[in-house]
Amino acid sequence: MNHFNRRAAIRIAVVCLSLTSVAAPIAWFEMRETEQERLVSFAIEESKRLLEHFEALSSPNSELATSKAYQAAETLTGGLFDIAKIYDRNGVMLAGSSTIDGRRADSELPPPTESVYDRVEYQNLNLRDQWAFRVFVPIHVGSQSEATIVGHFEGVRIIPEWQRKDLGDSALSAALIAGLAALLCGIAIYPLIVRLSAENEREAREVLDSHIMLMEALGRAIAKRDSDTGAHNYRVAWISARIGEEMGLHGGTMQSLIAGSLLHDVGKIGIADSILLKPAALSADELEIMRTHVALGEDIVSSSGWLGAAREVVAGHHEQWTGNGYPRRLAGQDIPLVARIFAIADVFDALSSQRPYKKALPFPEVMSILRMESGRHFDPDIFRVFERVADEISTHLQDASEQHAQRKRPAVTVFS
Repeated sequence: MNHFNRRAAIRIAVVCLSLTSVAAPIAWFEMRETEQERLVSFAIEESKRLLEHFEALSSPNSELATSKAYQAAETLTGGLFDIAKIYDRNGVMLAGSSTIDGRRADSELPPPTESVYDRVEYQNLNLRDQWAFRVFVPIHVGSQSEATIVGHFEGVRIIPEWQRKDLGDSALSAALIAGLAALLCGIAIYPLIVRLSAENEREAREVLDSHIMLMEALGRAIAKRDSDTGAHNYRVAWISARIGEEMGLHGGTMQSLIAGSLLHDVGKIGIADSILLKPAALSADELEIMRTHVALGEDIVSSSGWLGAAREVVAGHHEQWTGNGYPRRLAGQDIPLVARIFAIADVFDALSSQRPYKKALPFPEVMSILRMESGRHFDPDIFRVFERVADEISTHLQDASEQHAQRKRPAVTVFS
C-alpha cells in the first residue's frame, strides 16, 4: 500500500469512526424515545379503555362513581401501572391504588402541574433507583362532539429491570447498525477513491511531464542561441536538485529550484546576437545590455503561470552573498534560497566544463576557487552542504554530454 492509499484508508476510517460516534448515540436516543412513546401510547389507550369500561365518574351518584373509580384504579394497578389515581373535576383524588413498588416511588413523585388535565400528557421520570413513566389522561363523558371533562386519571409505571434491559438492547442494536452502515460505506468508497486518485495522479504526471519537456525545449533553444549544446542546463538542474535534496528540500521549493535551473538564462532570448555572440570582450555599454537578460527572463517566466516557479532563480542567479551582484544587489539571506543554491551549481559547472573558449579545470582546482568564494559569492552554509556531495556530482556529471545530462535530469517526482 503506497503512501496515498494508506493515508486515504486512515482518513476514511477516521470519518467512519466519527460518523459512528455521532450516529450511534443519535440512533440509541431515537430508539429509546420510540420505545418510550410506544409504551406511553399503550398505557394511555389501555387506561382510556378501562376507564370507559367502568364508566368512572360518569354516574350521577357520587358514592357509585367513587366505587367505580376504585374498581378502575385497582384494575389498572398491578398490570400496566404501579400507581393509579383518579381525580374529579376539581382535582380531588377520588380513588387510588398502588403496588409495593408504587408505594415506594409515590413519595418521590413531583406534584402534578395542573389540578385537572384537559389533554393527554406524560412525563419521563428518573427516580432515586428507578425509571418511571407518568401519564395524565382526561376523563370525558358524553358524545365525542359534546364531551365534557369530569376529571382525570394519573398512572405511573415503574419500568422493570427486564424492560429496561430490553430497551437498552434495542437501542444498542440500532447504534451498532448505524456504526456498521458507516463502516460498510467507507469500505465501499475506498476502492473508488483509490482509483480516482490514481487516474488523477496519472493525468497530473502527464501534464507535469509536458511542462518539463517544454521547459527543457525552451532552455535548449536559448542555450543554442548562446552557442551551447544545452547540456549546461541539465547539469546545473541536476546539481541544484542534488544540493536541495541534501538540504531536505521538497515540494514547491524543489520545483522552483529545478524549473529555475532549466530556465535561468531564458532572458537571453531578448539580447541581440551582436552582443550575445560577440567573440571579443564586451564594452561597458554592451555589458549593461547583457545584464538586462535577468530582468527580461523574470518578465518572461512571471507572465506564465506554470513557468512562474522559475522566477526566483531567474531573477536572483547573478546576485552575490556580499551584495556585489546584479540586478538588485541583494545580499545574504535576502537572496532567495533557490537562487543561492543555483549560484554554486552554475559556477561549479562553468569551471568544470569545457567550452569553445576554455578548457575544463581539474576538480581540486575548481573546489579551491569555490572555497575562496564561499562567504563572498556564495552562501557559506549552502557551500558546506555542497562540499558533502561535490565528489559524487563531479563523478556523475563533469563535462557530460547533453544526452548523458538529460538522462541524469531530476526525477519528475520532485515536483509532487
